[in-house]
Amino acid sequence: MRPSTKCLIWDFDGTLGYRVGGWPGALAQILKQYMNHEVDTEVFRPFMRHGFPWQSPTRENPPGRSAEAWWDAVLPVFAEALCGGCQLPPDAATSLAKRMRAVYTDVREWRLYDDTLEVLTGLQQDGWKHAILSNHVPELPELIAGLGLGSLIGLIINSAATGFEKPHPRAFHTALTALESPSEVWMIGDNIEADVLGAESVGLRAILVRNDSPRSARCAEGLRDVRRFLG
Repeated sequence: MRPSTKCLIWDFDGTLGYRVGGWPGALAQILKQYMNHEVDTEVFRPFMRHGFPWQSPTRENPPGRSAEAWWDAVLPVFAEALCGGCQLPPDAATSLAKRMRAVYTDVREWRLYDDTLEVLTGLQQDGWKHAILSNHVPELPELIAGLGLGSLIGLIINSAATGFEKPHPRAFHTALTALESPSEVWMIGDNIEADVLGAESVGLRAILVRNDSPRSARCAEGLRDVRRFLG
C-alpha cells in the first residue's frame, strides 16, 4: 500500500460486516444440513467463550501458519460445542466440526452493514485510504473481496496470518509498519478492548462504533457518525 497522510484502519467483523448467526449459527446450519436436526443456537454460546486465538490475545501464535493449521487449532471448540450443546458422541461431533470451515466461510452467509459501502466510498473520495486490521479466520481476504470491498480496501492485516491478536501492541505496530507510518491515522471498531483501548495503548486515536462505553472518548452509533470525529 502506498504511503498516505490520511488512513483509516477498520475492524471487520461487527464493524463493516457480519456473518448471519455467527459461529453458533454456522453450527446450527451443519446440524440441520447433515442431521436434519434443528437446535436453538443459544445452546452453543457457553462453549464459544474459550478456545479462539483472540480470546488469549497476550499469547503470540505462529505467524504465517497455513489455513489448515489455523482451523485444526480451533476444531476442538466446535467439537466441544456439539458434544456439550447437543449431546453428540465425540466421534460424530468431531466429524461435523470439520465442516465448519466450509460453512462459516461461505460468503453467501455474510453481510455488509447498510452504511458500510456508502461511508467507505465517501471517505475514500475525501482522500482517506482504508485498511483492515482484524482478528479473523484465514479466509478474510476472500470474504472481503466477495462482499465487494476489494476496490475500497488497500491493505488487510489479519491475525490469522500475523499471529498477533488485537489488542496485542504488535498487531497495531504491524499495521502501521505496513502502512509506512501515515501522518494521520485512526482505528475504528466495535470492541472497546481490542479496537479502542488496544489502539490507544500504542498512541493511536480510536473511535468505538455500533457500541457504547464510558471508557471510550469517541462513540459513534454507526459509520455515518464517524465523520464528526475526523474533522
